[in-house]
Amino acid sequence: MIKVMHLILIATLITSTYADKYGRLLLYGNCITCHHETKSISAPSLQIIQQRYHEAFEDKKEFVNYMVDWVYKPSHEGSIMHDMIEKYELMPELGYDKDTLEKIATYLYELQ
Repeated sequence: MIKVMHLILIATLITSTYADKYGRLLLYGNCITCHHETKSISAPSLQIIQQRYHEAFEDKKEFVNYMVDWVYKPSHEGSIMHDMIEKYELMPELGYDKDTLEKIATYLYELQ
């Protein structure tokens, strides 16, 4: 019984680590093109986006779901960052599937 519990714990840690690294890879492989970590150059920085979404949605699931839905189909009406749209224009539809966006949003939620 103890061996089974150890195996489950190890599998959970490996899966968690993989998901974290994959979310990071997706974020830095895609989003960073327009969204710099700390500087708002051609779009709001990741830091600003994370801060605004955390202020609007303390719950991780709400944060992730709202971000996924918005990035999947960006709209001015559905945005929580109207000032950024006015400054940088509306983000284009990128064609990512919702599973990919969920991994990115989850990583961004947890990013320190």
